[in-house]
Amino acid sequence: MPRNARVFIDDVPLHVIQRGNNRNACFLGTEDYAHYLECLRTAARRCKCAVHAYVLMTNHVHLLLSPARAADVPVMMSSVAQKHAQYINWRYRRTGTVWEGRYRPRLFRAIRIC
Repeated sequence: MPRNARVFIDDVPLHVIQRGNNRNACFLGTEDYAHYLECLRTAARRCKCAVHAYVLMTNHVHLLLSPARAADVPVMMSSVAQKHAQYINWRYRRTGTVWEGRYRPRLFRAIRIC
């Protein structure tokens, strides 16, 4: 069964979720959160993605971002996930994946309250 196509549109906000493998922790200490944010900051600048908000939970991440070019989202997310996984594996002397499958992007729809 093929994967669902991902929809990216230039300058349209996305809600991106990425979970730890088997819902295990992907942040084990304060330094891990700082490292992830630095990877995110670097990749977002390089890929021209505006990060509007983020939530870093122990076992998953939520991002609200807008890509200047839709094609840059996969590049950015791949870079962040790879660099953070390498760091976690090095720091805690482990092997294997940190992330559970691919990240999940959803087009963000603002809710009007009035």
